[in-house]
Amino acid sequence: MVHQISPLAPARLPELPAISGVKLASAEAGIRYRGRHDVMLAVLDPKTAIAGVFTRSLTRSAPVEWCAAHIGGSARAIIVNAGNANAFTGRAGKASVSAVAKFLASALSCKTSEVFIASTGVIGEPLDPNLVTKVVPELIAGAAEDKWEAAARAIMTTDTFPKMVTARARYGGAMVTINGIAKGSGMIAPNLATMLAFFFTDARIPPVLLQTLLEDGARRTFNCTTVDGDTSTSDTLLFAATGTAGEAPRGLKRITDASFKDFAEAFSRAAHELAHLVVRDGEGAEKFITITVTGAASAREARQIGMSIANSPLVKTAIAGEDANWGRIVMAVGKSGARADRDRLKIWIGGVRVASRGMRDPAYREQDIVPHMKGRNIEIKVDAGVGRESARVWTSDLTHRYIDINGSYRS
Repeated sequence: MVHQISPLAPARLPELPAISGVKLASAEAGIRYRGRHDVMLAVLDPKTAIAGVFTRSLTRSAPVEWCAAHIGGSARAIIVNAGNANAFTGRAGKASVSAVAKFLASALSCKTSEVFIASTGVIGEPLDPNLVTKVVPELIAGAAEDKWEAAARAIMTTDTFPKMVTARARYGGAMVTINGIAKGSGMIAPNLATMLAFFFTDARIPPVLLQTLLEDGARRTFNCTTVDGDTSTSDTLLFAATGTAGEAPRGLKRITDASFKDFAEAFSRAAHELAHLVVRDGEGAEKFITITVTGAASAREARQIGMSIANSPLVKTAIAGEDANWGRIVMAVGKSGARADRDRLKIWIGGVRVASRGMRDPAYREQDIVPHMKGRNIEIKVDAGVGRESARVWTSDLTHRYIDINGSYRS
């Protein structure tokens, strides 16, 4: 099925600059799709540091298990296929991952532990490793520094546009680059990572700090997004640092150190942008929704309230129908399980206060927010009335096209 490009897609794709120590390639393996590339390879310089966070799903895929077991060392390659998740495939799934890793490691003269693998697509179907390994020679031969868009397109499934970001930062006396690509459109309710996302930089970052930065960034960005409330078996987020831009700042010990501030802020911007692009490409999405929760008892409970609103089919369909039915937001706050004071609860839509003191706000007139409801970007704010903590989450609306896409996913 060919899907029309999301109306929330960016007007143009960014041009990602080359990163020293990273070469990319894509190829058509015919795993599920025909007439398009469906395998991506990133070849990395020796001694590239690698960090990763992964789904906490109890049915996570064989590639996730492989990557999680090897984080903490170095990386020479990341290979990704679309069309088959290699999840819930038992011993055959593990054997498939091992076969691909061994073949690619031999081709690159590196350790199998330096090969990282991700797969996305249909769950429960065995993945023939020969489909992947047969295109490895082509991938290695064609790897180049300027193939970011081709790589981003190769990992798409129901995505309607490739997701790419870039940022620059001063680090250790030099200017360094951060590039990121991702895929994700449905089955998006990340629990530690997102569908598939990959960041690359030429900065030299100690592996422990890189891991800490990635975990912190995922918590603040990808883990604050949802499309449909379903956490994937394949969620993988990797960050590779080649170290080719020079030495790390002297005395660098923590991600909060002053010498790390510019890089950390650049990564935060890039992670936010990439996470938002995943939501903007939510299956069937017509509206991008930002939910801000204040006055909560804790940051965790603020996020809990926000995600309860963001995952509510009733809230999401009301927004799709451009119906300012704020009673559904009241419902979602109440069912969240987080602390909230009914009689001090306040709700705003598009900056207009619609509810306060346990009832509809006396000054509220629905016609005041009708223009906002007809827009592409919807703003909801809730004050729980019990504390001082806050959180922000992002989601999309729920339209009939979501049913159309998922009802025919395997057709």
